[in-house]
Amino acid sequence: MRFNELFAELIYEMSGTDTQEVSRIEQILIEISLMFRLSKGVTRVYRNPREEMMGVGETMCCFDLHKEDELVHHVRIVSSIMTIVTMDVYMTPDTDPLNEDELRKVDLVMRSTVSYISRNRLRSLVEELSFTDDSGYPNLRSIRHYLDGKLGVGKMDGMVGLYYNLRHFGLINQEIGRVAGDMVMNSHFAGLTKIIGEDGRTFRLGGDNFIAFFRKENLDPILEYLTETNVRYESAETPVIVSSSVGVFVIPDGMVIHDQGEVLEKILVTGHSAQSSGGENIVYFSEELLARKERISRVQKLFPEALRNEEFKVFYQPKVNTDTGELCGAEALCRWFRDGEVIPPMDFIPALEQTIDICRLDLYMLEHVCKDIRRWLDEGRKVVRISVNLSRKHMMNADLLGTITNIIDSVGIPHRYIEIELTETTTDIEFNALKRVVGGLQQEGVYTSVDDFGIGYSSLNLIRDIPWDVLKVDRSFLPVEKDDPYSTRSVMFKHVVAMARELGLECVAEGVETHRQLKVLRENNCNLAQGFLFDKPLPLEEFESRLDNPEYPCYI
Repeated sequence: MRFNELFAELIYEMSGTDTQEVSRIEQILIEISLMFRLSKGVTRVYRNPREEMMGVGETMCCFDLHKEDELVHHVRIVSSIMTIVTMDVYMTPDTDPLNEDELRKVDLVMRSTVSYISRNRLRSLVEELSFTDDSGYPNLRSIRHYLDGKLGVGKMDGMVGLYYNLRHFGLINQEIGRVAGDMVMNSHFAGLTKIIGEDGRTFRLGGDNFIAFFRKENLDPILEYLTETNVRYESAETPVIVSSSVGVFVIPDGMVIHDQGEVLEKILVTGHSAQSSGGENIVYFSEELLARKERISRVQKLFPEALRNEEFKVFYQPKVNTDTGELCGAEALCRWFRDGEVIPPMDFIPALEQTIDICRLDLYMLEHVCKDIRRWLDEGRKVVRISVNLSRKHMMNADLLGTITNIIDSVGIPHRYIEIELTETTTDIEFNALKRVVGGLQQEGVYTSVDDFGIGYSSLNLIRDIPWDVLKVDRSFLPVEKDDPYSTRSVMFKHVVAMARELGLECVAEGVETHRQLKVLRENNCNLAQGFLFDKPLPLEEFESRLDNPEYPCYI
């Protein structure tokens, strides 16, 4: 009768809620083990069959007399999500073996216990999976759960919320491989978590984007770590340098937090500003950032109607041959006319670049450029090659090559009159797509140019691995008035132009504004240029006048 009482109590305790007395369950199992002369009971939990095969699961020894013993019975249960729980019981060789009735009762206890552990483990695993991503980092749901516990007045006094993005991490993956890249990211995360300490938490939003909360006194060492740190992985001799774009929200003492969105919005707005600033990698929250977000939302809301009404107009900035002074090309630039006013590009392009709307605008521009070229050809004008900018977001379009050529062919102009300007990409996937598109356009007879050369992270990789036709040298390379011929800027410009020429690339200098810069271009055999020295971006009618009178004699 004693077994029946113990077993009934065991089942009762195991059927309880989260407040059940685990210690009492363990005590009952010990009493039953002693009743049946068992010397040890071992339970093992495996998250999946692979862990079981490798023997790397979680092991729990619920009873052990520390004697030499032998396995007498084994139970194994596999859950619906392939977690595995096993239980083994042992007896010493000099003990009377279990009879049939005893073995049945022991098996019943073991199966009940394993089912109990499996159920609890399944529940904790489901909770773990809900709050972590596929790589084991705490996820967005985990952030919201954390912030739910901070609602109220002053619950986050002395705390800082921080968003950081690992800059150019796709290029790290490209250089060392994705497996090693994952190790670097994990090591970087662990290093930051150590600095943050027990009073803070770090979460992953996805990709290479993270959010952290920590005490204000830790801000300086955390920013120092995120600005740039060396991260080692496996047995690599050389560490990887990891840097970040960081948005910082110092939470005001006494702030009343009504919902998690109040804190998250401020952190995310600041972090995205740091990513897109192009200058400072660390940005602190301000109300102006929220106002900017409102302006961006307004642009995105107005865009579909504006596109339908063709409020976006093509302006053309001439490209000039520096040796002959002849118009030899142009770059198509976008201007937005709304309610009688001109909205400058800086007020709408960054907003559209946050969504795929920028892709719709780019293709709209390409189509309108093609239509202008078709009309110029029909009118018998001398036509020059026109370059059209495409955002790197187009790399998500698997049929980008077909999209471009279909637009050109639908208007019916020779491919040689179109040049597609593209900038560097930030991930290895985008890089491969860029390489494929540029190669395909070249086969179709469409020219391609790498834009803003010199300000990117991987410009040399771009021209080494991708078959461009044109290299556009960013204005930051052009010497200014005070530079001498041996200044860093002058030397770099000289060698960039020489490299482009040796590679067989056309070389266009952007942002030419002074006669001295024009002189430097000629001295270095850079015979193509655009900039305010020649012309600002021109509306259609004025550019057509340039086509009819293509000489710039004052610059010969």
